[in-house]
Amino acid sequence: MVSKGWLQGVALVMVFGFAVMGFLALRTYTDSMPQPKQVVDSQGEVVFTTADITAGQQTFVRRGLQQYGSILGHGGYLGPDYTADYLRRSSTEVLEALTASGVQDPQGALVEMMRTNRYDKATGDLEFTDLQIEAFDTLKQHYADFFGSPTTQYGLIPNAITDSADIHDLTAFFAWTSWAASAERPGHNYSYTNNWPAEPLVDNVPTADIIVWSGLSLVALMVALGALFGLYGRWSKRMGWQHGEETPALSFRQPGEVAVTPAQTATAWFFFVVALMFLAQAFLGAAIEHYRVDLSSFFGVDLAQLLPFNLARTWHVQLSLLWTATSFLAAGIFLAPYISGREPKRQHWLAYGLLGALALVIVGSFVGEALSIFGVEAAKGSPFWDMQWEYIDLPKVWQGMLVVGLFLWIAIIYRGIRARLKSEHRFNLPWLFFYAGLAIPAFYAVGMLAGTEVHLSVAEFWRFWVVHLWVEDFLELFTTVMVAYIFVMLGVVHRKIAMQIILLDVILYSAGGILGTMHHLYFSGTPVEHMALGAFFSALEVIPLTFLTIEAWSFLQLGARQESRSSAPFPHRWAVMFLVAVGFWNFLGAGVFGFLINLPIVSYYEIGTALTANHAHAAMMGVYGMMGVGLSLFALRYLIPAERWPDKLAKISFWCLNIGLAWMTFATLLPLGVIQLWHSINDGYFEARSLNFINEPGNAVLEWLRMPGDIIFIVGGVMPFVWITWLGVRYRIKATTHDVPMEALFVEAVPAGATVTGGTEPTSGYSSDYRSTGTGELGGDRPGGGV
Repeated sequence: MVSKGWLQGVALVMVFGFAVMGFLALRTYTDSMPQPKQVVDSQGEVVFTTADITAGQQTFVRRGLQQYGSILGHGGYLGPDYTADYLRRSSTEVLEALTASGVQDPQGALVEMMRTNRYDKATGDLEFTDLQIEAFDTLKQHYADFFGSPTTQYGLIPNAITDSADIHDLTAFFAWTSWAASAERPGHNYSYTNNWPAEPLVDNVPTADIIVWSGLSLVALMVALGALFGLYGRWSKRMGWQHGEETPALSFRQPGEVAVTPAQTATAWFFFVVALMFLAQAFLGAAIEHYRVDLSSFFGVDLAQLLPFNLARTWHVQLSLLWTATSFLAAGIFLAPYISGREPKRQHWLAYGLLGALALVIVGSFVGEALSIFGVEAAKGSPFWDMQWEYIDLPKVWQGMLVVGLFLWIAIIYRGIRARLKSEHRFNLPWLFFYAGLAIPAFYAVGMLAGTEVHLSVAEFWRFWVVHLWVEDFLELFTTVMVAYIFVMLGVVHRKIAMQIILLDVILYSAGGILGTMHHLYFSGTPVEHMALGAFFSALEVIPLTFLTIEAWSFLQLGARQESRSSAPFPHRWAVMFLVAVGFWNFLGAGVFGFLINLPIVSYYEIGTALTANHAHAAMMGVYGMMGVGLSLFALRYLIPAERWPDKLAKISFWCLNIGLAWMTFATLLPLGVIQLWHSINDGYFEARSLNFINEPGNAVLEWLRMPGDIIFIVGGVMPFVWITWLGVRYRIKATTHDVPMEALFVEAVPAGATVTGGTEPTSGYSSDYRSTGTGELGGDRPGGGV
């Protein structure tokens, strides 16, 4: 149905992208910052071992400290970055000792001591100087006092970590990353982390690579934008939604007229669970925000006793992924019968089984994360309860069960559309739907490689396959396929146009998105080529977002144009409005805010600040959240009787979610992030990430300014959505059939005197392949046959 050039373009982008990713994986394993077998003093006495470092890393993750502070820049935003924290504190201790000993140039001696690499690759030993060891011992006591505080003054549970062995291991882990951040990589004049963090005491300043690749990424962006506008000007009628202008007049089938199947009615429960998770996530987000203005009290309640910051953030982040992904799974199950024209018997039982499995995973993982953070001894090392890295926090058993559940979902989809796939070419629209769905479990499963016992740089490499490739590339692809397919089913666009949009999306997103994953690893101890390629290709990620913005008006007009020619109203106004919001937030949140922090020179100073949170909220909620709500409303429109459809609530939810999110970003996160970035450049990264900075009165005012936006978001946006989904459960239309019209949520108005191409009646089983053309003929896109 489309030319081979499209498929060749997709193949080229994928093969090139993953071939280079394979090379980068090899380099990650072979040339990342070394983890020494043991750290020794000048006499060969062991200070700590590689087992201590790994145990400290596991304690850091297990006790939720990555959801509180960060390591090598990645983690939570309330506590300090412990790499920068240890580096500053140990350097200060050494400098004071050098000054007290009468060294003529103590600052110069400190720089030489900290930047000299005493790692012996042959033996695996790393030698610390006597002063570095004294600093290590001093900082063990510091972290013992901090994590062993008997109060909730830091937003953690009282006496969070008191075991001396755990404190020793944690300090060893921090000391190792701090050493890698200051000791020069062999053969180079910069550290293993590309001189991150910015620390004047040890002469950590931006490297030439950071500056050069920041400049080259800007050049790449400008060249790519010029090419985009040039190509769009030449071929806009062939590469965008504007083909929709050629579709004939039709009448939209109204809710109540569209039969639904048992599995489709089962999705009402999915959407209700989605809404409840969304509501819980929003309340947890409000609690997290309150910690930033008052660590010790939540309006008079000592919240950290029961819900410390790191547990609240763990659940908040997990729910953001779970409820959006669940909405996509439910939408896929809902669309499957309309793709195939029929639903296999007992498909709904598989759907209910999947929902039950998801509920089990959610409850089990949340219990495990709570037990792990509270330090329950039985949870330590348990595959059922031991918490994992940020974003993939689920203990291993639940993480594995989630992977199995996702593969079960794609099996349900395959079972539902199998008959249709047999009659279609391997690259036609139904197969693209299946391929995009298959990528969801496949790329989430990659996160299983990031165990807490794995070398930090290696774990970061695989973890960000989930954070970036799974979320920002392949979930994006699946949503594009679903949106395009929905518009085909509504008769708004031809199948060929939908396929071109999907393949163009794959090419544009993957061209920058695959290798752009490496922008997360600028300072994670990986070789410099990770930063070079990550910076260059992440700049190209702005291109598809710019294209979507250019096409936004055409997209918005598709339904409106058909409605003006339809004898029946367009039933999905607010679902489409949410999709339009996706385009807006995609460009602003993912594009503008994302590009702002992805430049290496900016990321060098801002990583782990409010600017990172600003991008995360605007992109995750603005894109995937709005998409999840939009897909839910699309399906619920056919599940809720027309007389009970609350159109005003859908309208209120749309505006309040968008106003609340805009308030959150522009009133608090963006200005606070800019202030924090300035503070980091002017005063130091250590100072900008300290609790003292967050609690400054001026910054606290900005944090309080977020409250009206949060109220609008939760009360006006989330709660009406919860009610709509409840109506879907309470009043859902009963399933009456297993057979539904294939790809036909519309009735086409055939002009008088129209003839059928070839003089015969169309034999296709689905309406979207036979539309009247401007000449009064029926024809166009036949299934099967060519591509």
